[in-house]
Amino acid sequence: MAEVKKVLAVVGPTASGKTALSVELCKRFNGEVVSCDSMQIYKDMHIATAAPDEEEMQGIRHHLIGFVDPCESFNVVRYCELAHSCIDDIISRHKTPVICGGTGLYFDWLINNIQWTPENTDSVYRRELEKAASLYGPQVLLDKLFEIDPETASTLHINNVGRIIRALEIYKNTGMTMSENKRLSKSQKSDYKPFIIGLDSRNRDYLYSKIDNRVDNMIENGLINEAKNYYEKYNGKTSIQAIGYKELKPYFDGETSLEKCIEKLKLSTRHYAKRQLTWFRKNSDINFIMIDDYDSFDSLVDSAIQIIEEANMF
Repeated sequence: MAEVKKVLAVVGPTASGKTALSVELCKRFNGEVVSCDSMQIYKDMHIATAAPDEEEMQGIRHHLIGFVDPCESFNVVRYCELAHSCIDDIISRHKTPVICGGTGLYFDWLINNIQWTPENTDSVYRRELEKAASLYGPQVLLDKLFEIDPETASTLHINNVGRIIRALEIYKNTGMTMSENKRLSKSQKSDYKPFIIGLDSRNRDYLYSKIDNRVDNMIENGLINEAKNYYEKYNGKTSIQAIGYKELKPYFDGETSLEKCIEKLKLSTRHYAKRQLTWFRKNSDINFIMIDDYDSFDSLVDSAIQIIEEANMF
């Protein structure tokens, strides 16, 4: 029988304070952070992905940040392989893995030990779908997916064209929907015993204000130059779809003003936060903390530590 592996996790929307809380939990529970962010994996995207810098890490070791070249292919399966290895290594050194991030898909696959047997790709069909998306827009593909697999389609954003195409490709090649495949994959028992803290906000405007402030800080810290350099070097790569880059492209192309692009960036980030919360709120195992219930970050940290200690897991 496999040994049960105890892990801490901090999940929630962007700008809610996940990184700062994870660092404090690492200090209290002798931990190291394992990032669970599908964009922070890429190199040289520090500002756009809000990847923690050395000052924010406060000497706490962080794993799976800034290690993938934007030209490389990367997916949730590869992420889980690497994250499992990181967690095993941390535990072997008698420390606590603290998973931190807001990518719900990556988190669920990791914690639930979902195993997905790779299907053969169909390059001809894939190109056909890519062409259709280019000519008629991604809504055509998403509508097609809703007819086949409404469960999966309802979880995907219209801009996530790659994932929509993958779901259609899987159905064509296997006759099984992505959601069916996922349920079958969950038959693998997970070795993890997680204790999950979720950050949320009672007042939506409170979170949105934090998001707006974060975007303003990103601009001040050099997001414009970072995005411009990426478009010049990696245009068309997966990483370029990161929020913070694609919203600025009309400015680089001379199609609209910087001010309008920044407002679009703030709006896109708010929408992303809403999708993150929708995903995590479905998980009944998450212990939610409302960030706007606290007058200070220290009091929020104290509350999180108390909740964890009362569970008698660490």
